[in-house]
Amino acid sequence: MRLREKRPSLGLTVSATTRMPRTGEVEGESYYFISEEEFSAKVEAGEFLEWACVHGYRYGTLKSEVERNLAQGRSLVLEIDVQGGLNVRNAFEGVVLIFIAPPSTEELVQRLHERGTEDDGSISIRLDTAEREMELMDSYDATIVNDDLERALSELDALIESYEMDGGPIHDVGDET
Repeated sequence: MRLREKRPSLGLTVSATTRMPRTGEVEGESYYFISEEEFSAKVEAGEFLEWACVHGYRYGTLKSEVERNLAQGRSLVLEIDVQGGLNVRNAFEGVVLIFIAPPSTEELVQRLHERGTEDDGSISIRLDTAEREMELMDSYDATIVNDDLERALSELDALIESYEMDGGPIHDVGDET
């Protein structure tokens, strides 16, 4: 993750998922790839901070991952979907939700096609999900439009710095430019 290159002290959790690994993904680094049965057992045991069904698979943030990072005194980034973010806000005080938005639906479609990991049916499902998620963008503390990776990364870094130093502003980062 590019943000960790700029902020090596930043904590990062590894999510669990029921989907199969894509080419190049590493167990325990990209995700914890687990079966539906194991995921269900972890849900029943209360091992997830949050979990959701996304694009036909289940994804979740293990409490143990969060606790490990917090015990080290780290600010923490959770790379999760919108419903997961809102669930985390309900579970923890002081959570800052940052919505990373695509510049447009057209650009999102192009990125999904270029990635080459999705068939047309999967892309359609992802676009439907993205439209629903965009409707919840105002529920987040800040929004960064990912139209230029370096600029978006700098905005994210500055926003984290602001929150770490003094609680930070609650507004769209893009409003500063």
